[in-house]
Amino acid sequence: MTKRIMVVEDNDLNRKLFCDVLRANGFEVEPVAEGDKVLDTARAVSPDLIIMDIQLGGVSGVDLIEAAKRDRRLAAIPVLAVTAFAAKGDEERIRAAGAAGYLSKPVSISPFMNAVRELLPAA
Repeated sequence: MTKRIMVVEDNDLNRKLFCDVLRANGFEVEPVAEGDKVLDTARAVSPDLIIMDIQLGGVSGVDLIEAAKRDRRLAAIPVLAVTAFAAKGDEERIRAAGAAGYLSKPVSISPFMNAVRELLPAA
């Protein structure tokens, strides 16, 4: 069965790139640009993985990860955090919020796909 990945990214070019790469690798993709739609969309589509930008307009990706982990229906979904602001201590803070994986931007395709495959539950 095809794995579904939700891509949360407010930058149009990054979202398109992530979605195109994932589709080219055989995944179904659910793009989300607005942080306020993340939790409702995740509940509606039940993705196998969430790729979460940390710097979203109006809401922190860290807060969204924490909210998803508190939600009974979303808690088991692994989250791959992606951020352009990789300061000292950020990875620890983001993982403490519940992210299973962490990548800093700019993201190269090979490490990105390796991280995605590592976090997806076996089919």
